[in-house]
Amino acid sequence: MDQPTVIDHNSKDRSHGKNDGVTSASQYKVLARKYRPTTFAALIGQDVLVRTLTNAITSGRLAHGYMLTGVRGVGKTTTARLIARALNCIGEDGKGGPTPEPCGVCSNCMSIAQDRHQDVLEMDAASRTGIDDIRELLEGVRYRPVSARYKIYIVDEVHMLSDKAFNALLKTLEEPPEHVKFIFATTEIRKVPVTVLSRCQRFDLRRIDNPSLKNLFGNIVKQEKVNVEDAALGLIARAADGSARDGLSILDQAISQSSGMATKQVITELMIRDMLGLADRALLFDLFAAVMSGNSKTALDLVSDQYDAGASPLVIIQDLLELVHWLTRLKVAPDSPIDATLTETDRARGVVMAEKLPMATLTRAWQMLLKGLSETRMAPMPMQAAEMVILRMVYSADFPSPADVIKKLQNDEMPSAGTTSEASSLSQTSNNPPPSGGGSGTPSAQAKTLGVTQPKHVSMPRPTSFSEVVTLFAEHREATLATYLKRSVRLVRFTSGLIEINPGRGSPPDLAGQTGKLLTEWTGQRWLVSVVSEQGEETIYDQELAQAKSDPLVKSILDAFPGAKIEAVKHTESD
Repeated sequence: MDQPTVIDHNSKDRSHGKNDGVTSASQYKVLARKYRPTTFAALIGQDVLVRTLTNAITSGRLAHGYMLTGVRGVGKTTTARLIARALNCIGEDGKGGPTPEPCGVCSNCMSIAQDRHQDVLEMDAASRTGIDDIRELLEGVRYRPVSARYKIYIVDEVHMLSDKAFNALLKTLEEPPEHVKFIFATTEIRKVPVTVLSRCQRFDLRRIDNPSLKNLFGNIVKQEKVNVEDAALGLIARAADGSARDGLSILDQAISQSSGMATKQVITELMIRDMLGLADRALLFDLFAAVMSGNSKTALDLVSDQYDAGASPLVIIQDLLELVHWLTRLKVAPDSPIDATLTETDRARGVVMAEKLPMATLTRAWQMLLKGLSETRMAPMPMQAAEMVILRMVYSADFPSPADVIKKLQNDEMPSAGTTSEASSLSQTSNNPPPSGGGSGTPSAQAKTLGVTQPKHVSMPRPTSFSEVVTLFAEHREATLATYLKRSVRLVRFTSGLIEINPGRGSPPDLAGQTGKLLTEWTGQRWLVSVVSEQGEETIYDQELAQAKSDPLVKSILDAFPGAKIEAVKHTESD
């Protein structure tokens, strides 16, 4: 690991009143730079990349172009510099060749580590995106390196280059001189043209898992001689989201925050939560239990408490989403790895929740939180938006699943939305009082309060003829399909659950499929509508037209007005 530079203050500085604190501050290195890996072995979470590069360098199978991709802070630029050192290292005696373990003391290694080697050129494509910048870079390709073995071009954020810049790079990238190597780094691999990708060896740097990050941060705080709680390290690892640099920046901030406190002040989990504006994980379980139990008052109070403690409303919704996802995975795969940042108490509560909550409830909560996340992000008042999301979840927590609704409707029962046994047990587990007022009352109780009389039974329609089917489509405002069924379809055979038809010309090709799908949805019974080639009976419209023409009054009108036509037949209640 790189060690911080120690500066010997000269007498001139002392004579001008410069104290050690000022000078130390001017020479301070942030943790992300101070502990940047200097060997391939020090790269954490990138075993495949390290093994491949080590074998390639050892066997001499060196590519002329490398493409490094991954999220921010996983080590793309660090890997590029390590490759440059490995290819140009000459050893302590000055006679060595390319090696996967650069010595770190030769002139090339030290110059590259200090970003001042004239044959290792770094370019930030985010600020130099044009074709002129690439042409300027490629001008030096034909010249041999001044002191190194290879001239290496490192292009960071290569996806930012323009189309013309990429095109200018293609020919040189395909057949560069033997003394030139290209190393590209990007966080947006899909924006890099395939013509460039095909000319490079691609390495996907993985997100660093939380246990590895936590172990890394633990080793660093020991070297920094800082006391940090284990739970706080786990929280930093979780907030880093797979990025070592992000995690080190958070750790740096936490150390700075505690430096002004008492000597040997321990950095606690609570301090990290306050600093990052995160929700308390234990209270998050209480919040979700209150929501699933239909207890609106407790849920809103918990959201308000976390907001007052500094948690962002958006973060609260995001944490609930993460909790629902973890519980769902725990339910379908109980043997899956458990989040290392959770305490034993929270893990036990999560196992109980996953067992008691049905899958339909968890998936519904996921969808509502996902929609609520975007609403909270765009709302002018995020706190109010988050509270409305919580209330929607409270009032839908005791809704029956669609399967239960269909089953009860088929049995001519009214599905109730009373508090489920699962919700009640969750309420008892979280030591919350019984639900009161928020989503816990049944629809019949709420209707009685509002003075609304509810029907005892709700029966689904059971059409017994094709004409009743057409009427059903008209009642459900499917006017287009009802018109086709009435005017263009000849009925061949009709039984309960099976209809055979002969559609006329101009009927949509999916008429049978749509008819069967909607009938199944409306009646709760499976319907099969098939197309046959038999002639069948007259359309319903033609039958009504013939019946209308046989009416004496209509017949007399048609005789009185030669050439008149019947455009439509409407039945009145008297009919």
